[in-house]
Amino acid sequence: MAMTATVFDRSAVQLRELIEGEGELREGPELARLLGLLAERRGADLSGLPARRQAELLGARAAQVLPGGDRLAELLAEGRPLTVKFGIDPTGAEVHLGHAVPMILASRLQRMGHRVVFLVGDITARIGDPSGRSAERPPLTEDDVRRNVATYRQQVGAFFDFERAEFRFNSEWLEPMTLPRFLEVLARLPASAALQREDFRNRLAEGSGLTLAELVYSVVMALDSVELDADVELGGLDQLLNLQMCRRVMTATGRQPEVVLATGLIEGTDGTGAKMSKSRNNYVGLAFPAEEMFGRLMSCADRLLPGYLRALTELLDEEIDLLLAQVDDGRRHPMAVKTLLAAAVTATVHGEPAALAARDSFRARFSVRRYSQAGPLPTVDPAEHGAATLGELLVRVSGELPSLNQVRRVAEAGGLRFVVEHTDGGQQTVPLGRDDADERLRVVLGAHDLARPQATRRLFLRCGRKVLELA
Repeated sequence: MAMTATVFDRSAVQLRELIEGEGELREGPELARLLGLLAERRGADLSGLPARRQAELLGARAAQVLPGGDRLAELLAEGRPLTVKFGIDPTGAEVHLGHAVPMILASRLQRMGHRVVFLVGDITARIGDPSGRSAERPPLTEDDVRRNVATYRQQVGAFFDFERAEFRFNSEWLEPMTLPRFLEVLARLPASAALQREDFRNRLAEGSGLTLAELVYSVVMALDSVELDADVELGGLDQLLNLQMCRRVMTATGRQPEVVLATGLIEGTDGTGAKMSKSRNNYVGLAFPAEEMFGRLMSCADRLLPGYLRALTELLDEEIDLLLAQVDDGRRHPMAVKTLLAAAVTATVHGEPAALAARDSFRARFSVRRYSQAGPLPTVDPAEHGAATLGELLVRVSGELPSLNQVRRVAEAGGLRFVVEHTDGGQQTVPLGRDDADERLRVVLGAHDLARPQATRRLFLRCGRKVLELA
Protein backbone atom coordinates (compact mmCIF):
# COMPACT_ATOMS: atom_id res chain seq x y z
CA MET A 1 0.00 0.00 0.00
CA ALA A 2 1.30 3.45 -0.89
CA MET A 3 2.95 5.53 1.83
CA THR A 4 4.31 9.04 1.87
CA ALA A 5 8.03 9.40 1.11
CA THR A 6 9.65 9.01 4.53
CA VAL A 7 12.62 7.36 6.19
CA PHE A 8 10.20 4.50 6.75
CA ASP A 9 9.91 3.96 2.99
CA ARG A 10 13.63 4.22 2.32
CA SER A 11 14.46 1.80 5.09
CA ALA A 12 11.92 -0.68 3.69
CA VAL A 13 13.68 -0.73 0.31
CA GLN A 14 17.15 -1.01 1.82
CA LEU A 15 16.15 -3.64 4.36
CA ARG A 16 14.65 -5.82 1.69
CA GLU A 17 17.84 -5.52 -0.38
CA LEU A 18 19.89 -6.59 2.65
CA ILE A 19 17.62 -9.52 3.46
CA GLU A 20 17.56 -10.71 -0.15
CA GLY A 21 21.33 -10.29 -0.51
CA GLU A 22 24.02 -12.87 0.10
CA GLY A 23 25.21 -11.28 3.34
CA GLU A 24 25.55 -13.46 6.43
CA LEU A 25 23.69 -11.13 8.84
CA ARG A 26 25.72 -12.66 11.67
CA GLU A 27 29.35 -11.72 11.22
CA GLY A 28 29.73 -9.31 8.33
CA PRO A 29 28.93 -5.60 7.98
CA GLU A 30 25.37 -6.41 6.89
CA LEU A 31 24.19 -6.74 10.50
CA ALA A 32 25.55 -3.30 11.40
CA ARG A 33 23.83 -1.80 8.34
CA LEU A 34 20.57 -3.52 9.21
CA LEU A 35 20.70 -2.25 12.80
CA GLY A 36 21.32 1.24 11.49
CA LEU A 37 18.25 1.06 9.26
CA LEU A 38 16.11 -0.19 12.14
CA ALA A 39 17.39 2.68 14.28
CA GLU A 40 16.32 5.14 11.57
CA ARG A 41 12.92 3.47 11.52
CA ARG A 42 12.57 3.70 15.30
CA GLY A 43 13.22 7.43 15.06
CA ALA A 44 11.17 8.08 11.92
CA ASP A 45 8.47 10.76 12.02
CA LEU A 46 5.23 8.90 11.25
CA SER A 47 2.93 11.90 11.48
CA GLY A 48 2.86 12.35 7.69
CA LEU A 49 1.48 8.88 6.98
CA PRO A 50 -2.21 8.59 6.03
CA ALA A 51 -4.46 7.69 8.97
CA ARG A 52 -5.34 4.34 7.41
CA ARG A 53 -1.65 3.41 7.13
CA GLN A 54 -1.01 4.55 10.69
CA ALA A 55 -3.85 2.30 11.85
CA GLU A 56 -2.34 -0.61 9.92
CA LEU A 57 1.07 -0.11 11.57
CA LEU A 58 -0.60 -0.17 14.98
CA GLY A 59 -3.07 -2.95 14.29
CA ALA A 60 -0.37 -5.23 12.87
CA ARG A 61 1.13 -5.53 16.36
CA ALA A 62 -2.16 -5.72 18.29
CA ALA A 63 -3.92 -9.02 19.00
CA GLN A 64 -7.23 -7.21 19.42
CA VAL A 65 -8.52 -3.70 18.66
CA LEU A 66 -11.68 -2.51 20.42
CA PRO A 67 -14.10 -1.58 19.01
CA GLY A 68 -12.23 -2.22 15.73
CA GLY A 69 -9.64 -1.02 13.24
CA ASP A 70 -12.09 1.28 11.45
CA ARG A 71 -12.73 3.25 14.62
CA LEU A 72 -8.98 3.52 15.21
CA ALA A 73 -8.47 4.88 11.70
CA GLU A 74 -11.33 7.38 12.19
CA LEU A 75 -9.77 8.57 15.44
CA LEU A 76 -6.33 8.98 13.85
CA ALA A 77 -7.92 10.90 10.97
CA GLU A 78 -9.34 13.58 13.28
CA GLY A 79 -6.06 15.47 12.96
CA ARG A 80 -5.64 16.31 16.65
CA PRO A 81 -3.13 15.05 19.21
CA LEU A 82 -4.64 12.02 20.92
CA THR A 83 -4.06 11.08 24.55
CA VAL A 84 -2.52 7.62 24.71
CA LYS A 85 -2.49 5.78 28.03
CA PHE A 86 -0.12 2.95 28.91
CA GLY A 87 -0.28 1.83 32.53
CA ILE A 88 1.86 -0.53 34.54
CA ASP A 89 1.46 -1.59 38.16
CA PRO A 90 4.82 -1.58 39.98
CA THR A 91 4.53 -5.15 41.27
CA GLY A 92 8.28 -5.69 40.90
CA ALA A 93 11.44 -3.68 40.41
CA GLU A 94 12.16 -4.95 36.90
CA VAL A 95 10.41 -4.15 33.63
CA HIS A 96 10.91 -6.88 31.02
CA LEU A 97 10.38 -7.46 27.32
CA GLY A 98 6.82 -8.64 27.90
CA HIS A 99 6.01 -5.04 28.82
CA ALA A 100 7.91 -3.79 25.78
CA VAL A 101 5.30 -5.00 23.28
CA PRO A 102 2.70 -2.29 24.04
CA MET A 103 5.53 0.20 24.66
CA ILE A 104 6.69 -0.23 21.05
CA LEU A 105 3.15 0.70 19.96
CA ALA A 106 3.26 3.67 22.32
CA SER A 107 6.50 4.76 20.67
CA ARG A 108 4.84 4.59 17.24
CA LEU A 109 1.90 6.64 18.48
CA GLN A 110 4.26 9.23 19.92
CA ARG A 111 6.02 9.48 16.57
CA MET A 112 2.62 9.97 14.94
CA GLY A 113 2.36 13.16 16.98
CA HIS A 114 0.27 12.01 19.94
CA ARG A 115 0.56 12.61 23.69
CA VAL A 116 1.66 9.44 25.49
CA VAL A 117 1.16 9.04 29.23
CA PHE A 118 3.26 6.37 30.94
CA LEU A 119 1.11 5.76 34.00
CA VAL A 120 2.41 4.06 37.13
CA GLY A 121 -0.45 2.45 39.05
CA ASP A 122 0.86 3.11 42.53
CA ILE A 123 -2.68 3.00 43.95
CA THR A 124 -3.90 0.00 41.95
CA ALA A 125 -0.74 -1.94 42.89
CA ARG A 126 -1.80 -1.54 46.51
CA ILE A 127 -5.16 -3.17 45.70
CA GLY A 128 -3.76 -6.24 43.93
CA ASP A 129 -4.98 -7.61 40.59
CA PRO A 130 -4.55 -11.35 39.91
CA SER A 131 -4.59 -10.89 36.09
CA GLY A 132 -5.68 -14.46 35.47
CA ARG A 133 -3.84 -16.06 38.37
CA SER A 134 -5.79 -18.61 40.37
CA ALA A 135 -5.05 -16.87 43.66
CA GLU A 136 -5.18 -13.27 44.76
CA ARG A 137 -2.11 -11.14 44.15
CA PRO A 138 -0.93 -9.76 47.49
CA PRO A 139 -1.43 -6.00 47.71
CA LEU A 140 1.74 -3.94 48.13
CA THR A 141 2.64 -1.38 50.76
CA GLU A 142 3.59 2.19 49.93
CA ASP A 143 7.23 1.32 50.65
CA ASP A 144 7.03 -1.68 48.27
CA VAL A 145 5.70 0.56 45.51
CA ARG A 146 8.27 3.29 46.09
CA ARG A 147 11.12 0.76 46.01
CA ASN A 148 9.86 -1.01 42.89
CA VAL A 149 9.24 2.11 40.84
CA ALA A 150 12.57 3.79 41.65
CA THR A 151 14.22 2.97 38.28
CA TYR A 152 11.17 2.55 36.02
CA ARG A 153 11.70 5.77 34.11
CA GLN A 154 15.30 4.83 33.37
CA GLN A 155 14.38 1.28 32.32
CA VAL A 156 11.70 2.31 29.81
CA GLY A 157 13.60 5.34 28.47
CA ALA A 158 14.51 3.51 25.25
CA PHE A 159 10.82 3.49 24.23
CA PHE A 160 9.69 6.97 25.26
CA ASP A 161 10.88 10.48 24.61
CA PHE A 162 10.14 11.94 28.04
CA GLU A 163 10.74 15.42 26.67
CA ARG A 164 7.26 14.94 25.20
CA ALA A 165 5.79 11.88 26.96
CA GLU A 166 4.43 12.18 30.49
CA PHE A 167 5.44 9.98 33.45
CA ARG A 168 2.65 10.06 36.02
CA PHE A 169 1.23 8.24 39.05
CA ASN A 170 -2.46 7.52 39.49
CA SER A 171 -2.24 8.54 43.14
CA GLU A 172 -2.43 12.12 41.78
CA TRP A 173 -6.21 11.84 41.40
CA LEU A 174 -7.13 8.62 43.24
CA GLU A 175 -5.82 9.61 46.67
CA PRO A 176 -7.89 12.82 46.86
CA MET A 177 -10.99 11.18 45.36
CA THR A 178 -13.99 11.40 47.67
CA LEU A 179 -16.15 8.44 48.60
CA PRO A 180 -19.37 10.02 47.20
CA ARG A 181 -17.74 10.41 43.80
CA PHE A 182 -16.50 6.82 43.80
CA LEU A 183 -19.92 5.52 44.85
CA GLU A 184 -21.51 7.57 42.08
CA VAL A 185 -19.43 5.69 39.53
CA LEU A 186 -20.11 2.28 41.15
CA ALA A 187 -23.85 2.97 41.12
CA ARG A 188 -23.81 3.12 37.32
CA LEU A 189 -22.19 -0.31 36.89
CA PRO A 190 -23.76 -3.77 37.30
CA ALA A 191 -21.91 -6.15 39.65
CA SER A 192 -21.95 -8.73 36.85
CA ALA A 193 -19.45 -6.58 34.92
CA ALA A 194 -16.74 -7.32 37.49
CA LEU A 195 -17.69 -11.00 37.67
CA GLN A 196 -17.14 -11.65 33.96
CA ARG A 197 -13.66 -12.88 34.82
CA GLU A 198 -13.54 -16.65 34.75
CA ASP A 199 -10.84 -16.82 37.42
CA PHE A 200 -13.07 -14.83 39.81
CA ARG A 201 -16.01 -17.16 39.17
CA ASN A 202 -13.81 -20.23 39.69
CA ARG A 203 -12.44 -18.90 42.94
CA LEU A 204 -15.94 -18.20 44.24
CA ALA A 205 -17.09 -21.69 43.21
CA GLU A 206 -14.12 -23.25 44.99
CA GLY A 207 -14.65 -21.20 48.11
CA SER A 208 -11.30 -19.43 47.68
CA GLY A 209 -10.65 -15.89 48.79
CA LEU A 210 -11.97 -13.03 46.67
CA THR A 211 -11.91 -9.57 48.17
CA LEU A 212 -14.20 -6.67 47.36
CA ALA A 213 -11.06 -4.65 46.61
CA GLU A 214 -10.21 -7.08 43.79
CA LEU A 215 -13.74 -6.79 42.44
CA VAL A 216 -13.46 -3.03 42.08
CA TYR A 217 -9.85 -3.07 40.80
CA SER A 218 -10.94 -2.68 37.18
CA VAL A 219 -13.22 0.23 38.11
CA VAL A 220 -10.38 2.02 39.87
CA MET A 221 -8.16 1.38 36.84
CA ALA A 222 -10.91 2.80 34.62
CA LEU A 223 -10.96 6.02 36.61
CA ASP A 224 -7.44 6.63 35.28
CA SER A 225 -8.85 6.67 31.75
CA VAL A 226 -11.61 9.03 32.87
CA GLU A 227 -9.17 11.40 34.55
CA LEU A 228 -6.79 11.44 31.57
CA ASP A 229 -9.70 11.53 29.07
CA ALA A 230 -7.79 8.85 27.17
CA ASP A 231 -8.40 8.35 23.47
CA VAL A 232 -6.29 5.18 23.17
CA GLU A 233 -5.17 2.66 25.76
CA LEU A 234 -2.47 0.01 25.36
CA GLY A 235 -2.17 -3.20 27.36
CA GLY A 236 -1.70 -6.94 27.25
CA LEU A 237 -4.44 -9.46 26.49
CA ASP A 238 -4.34 -10.57 30.13
CA GLN A 239 -5.79 -7.13 30.94
CA LEU A 240 -8.54 -7.26 28.31
CA LEU A 241 -11.47 -7.41 30.74
CA ASN A 242 -10.00 -4.53 32.74
CA LEU A 243 -9.57 -2.56 29.51
CA GLN A 244 -13.17 -3.25 28.54
CA MET A 245 -14.22 -1.90 31.94
CA CYS A 246 -12.33 1.31 31.12
CA ARG A 247 -14.51 1.75 28.04
CA ARG A 248 -17.64 0.98 30.06
CA VAL A 249 -16.81 3.47 32.82
CA MET A 250 -15.91 6.19 30.32
CA THR A 251 -19.30 5.75 28.70
CA ALA A 252 -21.04 5.78 32.09
CA THR A 253 -19.36 9.07 32.98
CA GLY A 254 -20.32 10.77 29.73
CA ARG A 255 -17.03 10.44 27.86
CA GLN A 256 -16.22 8.97 24.48
CA PRO A 257 -14.88 5.46 25.21
CA GLU A 258 -11.21 4.94 24.41
CA VAL A 259 -9.94 2.67 21.66
CA VAL A 260 -8.13 -0.34 23.13
CA LEU A 261 -5.06 -1.90 21.52
CA ALA A 262 -4.50 -5.21 23.32
CA THR A 263 -1.20 -6.93 22.54
CA GLY A 264 -0.47 -10.63 22.73
CA LEU A 265 1.47 -12.04 25.66
CA ILE A 266 5.12 -12.88 25.08
CA GLU A 267 6.14 -16.44 25.92
CA GLY A 268 9.16 -16.91 28.12
CA THR A 269 12.54 -17.76 26.62
CA ASP A 270 12.34 -21.36 27.89
CA GLY A 271 9.74 -22.26 25.26
CA THR A 272 7.44 -24.07 27.71
CA GLY A 273 4.42 -22.00 26.70
CA ALA A 274 4.36 -20.03 29.96
CA LYS A 275 4.33 -16.27 29.58
CA MET A 276 7.48 -14.30 30.26
CA SER A 277 7.82 -13.63 33.99
CA LYS A 278 10.49 -13.06 36.58
CA SER A 279 9.10 -15.80 38.83
CA ARG A 280 9.91 -18.42 36.17
CA ASN A 281 13.27 -16.86 35.31
CA ASN A 282 12.29 -17.04 31.62
CA TYR A 283 12.38 -13.30 31.10
CA VAL A 284 14.65 -10.67 29.56
CA GLY A 285 14.83 -7.60 31.77
CA LEU A 286 15.17 -4.14 30.27
CA ALA A 287 17.80 -3.41 32.93
CA PHE A 288 19.94 -6.38 31.88
CA PRO A 289 23.42 -5.50 30.60
CA ALA A 290 23.76 -5.77 26.82
CA GLU A 291 25.67 -9.08 26.93
CA GLU A 292 23.10 -10.75 29.19
CA MET A 293 20.18 -9.44 27.12
CA PHE A 294 21.77 -10.68 23.90
CA GLY A 295 22.64 -14.06 25.44
CA ARG A 296 19.16 -14.65 26.83
CA LEU A 297 17.60 -13.97 23.45
CA MET A 298 20.10 -16.26 21.71
CA SER A 299 19.10 -19.02 24.12
CA CYS A 300 15.37 -18.75 23.36
CA ALA A 301 13.60 -21.68 21.75
CA ASP A 302 13.69 -21.56 17.92
CA ARG A 303 9.89 -21.78 17.64
CA LEU A 304 9.63 -18.40 19.39
CA LEU A 305 11.44 -16.56 16.60
CA PRO A 306 8.38 -15.52 14.51
CA GLY A 307 6.49 -14.16 17.52
CA TYR A 308 9.51 -12.38 18.99
CA LEU A 309 10.40 -10.77 15.65
CA ARG A 310 6.87 -9.44 15.19
CA ALA A 311 6.40 -8.23 18.75
CA LEU A 312 9.83 -6.90 19.67
CA THR A 313 11.34 -5.36 16.53
CA GLU A 314 10.46 -2.67 14.00
CA LEU A 315 10.66 -5.16 11.13
CA LEU A 316 7.53 -5.18 8.98
CA ASP A 317 5.51 -8.36 8.48
CA GLU A 318 6.68 -8.77 4.89
CA GLU A 319 10.33 -8.50 5.97
CA ILE A 320 9.84 -11.08 8.71
CA ASP A 321 8.01 -13.41 6.32
CA LEU A 322 10.92 -13.17 3.88
CA LEU A 323 13.49 -14.01 6.56
CA LEU A 324 11.47 -16.99 7.79
CA ALA A 325 10.93 -18.24 4.23
CA GLN A 326 14.69 -18.15 3.70
CA VAL A 327 15.14 -20.28 6.82
CA ASP A 328 12.48 -22.74 5.67
CA ASP A 329 14.07 -23.29 2.25
CA GLY A 330 17.62 -23.45 3.58
CA ARG A 331 18.90 -20.17 2.14
CA ARG A 332 19.56 -18.72 5.58
CA HIS A 333 20.69 -20.37 8.81
CA PRO A 334 18.24 -20.07 11.75
CA MET A 335 21.07 -18.78 13.94
CA ALA A 336 21.49 -15.81 11.59
CA VAL A 337 17.86 -14.80 12.17
CA LYS A 338 18.17 -15.35 15.91
CA THR A 339 21.32 -13.20 15.92
CA LEU A 340 19.40 -10.49 14.09
CA LEU A 341 16.59 -10.68 16.68
CA ALA A 342 18.99 -10.53 19.64
CA ALA A 343 20.99 -7.68 18.12
CA ALA A 344 17.89 -5.66 17.14
CA VAL A 345 16.34 -5.87 20.62
CA THR A 346 19.65 -5.20 22.37
CA ALA A 347 20.29 -2.21 20.09
CA THR A 348 16.86 -0.78 20.93
CA VAL A 349 17.70 -0.72 24.63
CA HIS A 350 21.49 -0.23 24.67
CA GLY A 351 22.39 1.17 21.24
CA GLU A 352 23.99 -0.36 18.15
CA PRO A 353 27.66 -0.39 19.33
CA ALA A 354 26.70 -2.24 22.52
CA ALA A 355 24.62 -4.75 20.53
CA LEU A 356 27.48 -5.50 18.13
CA ALA A 357 29.93 -5.83 21.03
CA ALA A 358 27.53 -8.26 22.73
CA ARG A 359 27.34 -10.24 19.48
CA ASP A 360 31.14 -10.43 19.32
CA SER A 361 31.39 -11.50 22.95
CA PHE A 362 28.72 -14.15 22.45
CA ARG A 363 30.56 -15.56 19.44
CA ALA A 364 33.78 -15.72 21.39
CA ARG A 365 32.13 -17.57 24.25
CA PHE A 366 29.76 -19.91 22.51
CA SER A 367 30.86 -20.19 18.88
CA VAL A 368 34.63 -19.94 19.02
CA ARG A 369 34.44 -21.31 22.59
CA ARG A 370 37.65 -19.57 23.62
CA TYR A 371 36.64 -17.75 26.77
CA SER A 372 40.03 -16.04 26.85
CA GLN A 373 38.89 -14.15 23.71
CA ALA A 374 35.50 -13.17 25.10
CA GLY A 375 36.47 -9.90 26.73
CA PRO A 376 36.26 -9.18 30.47
CA LEU A 377 34.66 -11.96 32.52
CA PRO A 378 33.74 -12.02 36.21
CA THR A 379 36.83 -13.22 38.06
CA VAL A 380 37.09 -15.15 41.33
CA ASP A 381 40.33 -15.81 43.23
CA PRO A 382 40.46 -19.48 44.33
CA ALA A 383 42.95 -18.58 47.08
CA GLU A 384 40.43 -16.18 48.60
CA HIS A 385 37.25 -18.17 47.99
CA GLY A 386 38.47 -21.75 48.10
CA ALA A 387 36.19 -22.55 51.06
CA ALA A 388 33.08 -21.51 49.13
CA THR A 389 31.07 -24.10 47.24
CA LEU A 390 30.76 -23.84 43.46
CA GLY A 391 27.13 -22.81 43.93
CA GLU A 392 28.12 -20.07 46.37
CA LEU A 393 30.72 -18.76 43.91
CA LEU A 394 28.07 -18.40 41.23
CA VAL A 395 25.31 -17.00 43.46
CA ARG A 396 26.77 -15.16 46.44
CA VAL A 397 30.31 -14.27 45.43
CA SER A 398 29.83 -13.29 41.76
CA GLY A 399 26.04 -12.80 41.64
CA GLU A 400 25.90 -14.46 38.22
CA LEU A 401 22.97 -16.75 39.09
CA PRO A 402 19.93 -16.04 41.29
CA SER A 403 19.82 -19.19 43.47
CA LEU A 404 21.73 -22.26 44.58
CA ASN A 405 18.86 -24.43 43.37
CA GLN A 406 19.35 -23.12 39.84
CA VAL A 407 23.04 -24.06 39.97
CA ARG A 408 22.04 -27.55 41.10
CA ARG A 409 19.48 -27.89 38.30
CA VAL A 410 22.03 -26.84 35.68
CA ALA A 411 24.54 -29.31 37.13
CA GLU A 412 21.97 -32.14 37.00
CA ALA A 413 21.40 -31.32 33.32
CA GLY A 414 25.13 -31.54 32.59
CA GLY A 415 25.73 -27.80 32.26
CA LEU A 416 28.32 -27.36 35.07
CA ARG A 417 31.97 -27.76 34.10
CA PHE A 418 35.54 -26.54 34.32
CA VAL A 419 37.09 -25.37 31.06
CA VAL A 420 40.88 -25.27 30.84
CA GLU A 421 42.37 -23.21 28.00
CA HIS A 422 46.06 -23.70 27.29
CA THR A 423 48.29 -21.04 25.80
CA ASP A 424 49.20 -23.42 22.94
CA GLY A 425 45.55 -23.34 21.81
CA GLY A 426 44.43 -26.56 23.43
CA GLN A 427 41.27 -26.81 25.49
CA GLN A 428 40.07 -29.31 28.08
CA THR A 429 36.53 -29.65 29.46
CA VAL A 430 35.92 -31.24 32.86
CA PRO A 431 32.22 -32.16 33.43
CA LEU A 432 30.99 -31.67 36.98
CA GLY A 433 27.99 -33.27 38.65
CA ARG A 434 25.19 -32.34 41.04
CA ASP A 435 27.28 -33.11 44.13
CA ASP A 436 30.07 -30.83 42.89
CA ALA A 437 27.71 -27.86 43.01
CA ASP A 438 27.63 -28.16 46.80
CA GLU A 439 31.31 -29.02 47.23
CA ARG A 440 34.01 -26.52 48.19
CA LEU A 441 36.01 -25.07 45.33
CA ARG A 442 39.40 -26.17 46.67
CA VAL A 443 38.15 -29.75 47.01
CA VAL A 444 36.77 -29.91 43.46
CA LEU A 445 39.91 -28.32 42.02
CA GLY A 446 42.09 -30.78 43.91
CA ALA A 447 40.03 -33.74 42.72
CA HIS A 448 40.81 -32.78 39.11
CA ASP A 449 44.44 -31.74 39.68
CA LEU A 450 43.63 -28.10 38.99
CA ALA A 451 44.43 -26.61 42.38
CA ARG A 452 47.87 -25.24 41.48
CA PRO A 453 47.86 -22.26 39.09
CA GLN A 454 50.03 -22.55 35.99
CA ALA A 455 51.26 -19.82 33.66
CA THR A 456 50.47 -21.96 30.60
CA ARG A 457 46.75 -22.22 31.20
CA ARG A 458 43.63 -20.27 32.16
CA LEU A 459 40.80 -21.85 34.13
CA PHE A 460 37.08 -21.11 33.79
CA LEU A 461 33.94 -22.32 35.57
CA ARG A 462 30.88 -22.51 33.33
CA CYS A 463 27.31 -22.98 34.55
CA GLY A 464 24.88 -22.95 31.63
CA ARG A 465 25.67 -19.70 29.84
CA LYS A 466 27.37 -18.06 32.81
CA VAL A 467 31.16 -18.15 32.91
CA LEU A 468 33.61 -17.19 35.69
CA GLU A 469 37.38 -17.08 35.39
CA LEU A 470 39.25 -18.64 38.32
CA ALA A 471 42.40 -16.56 38.53
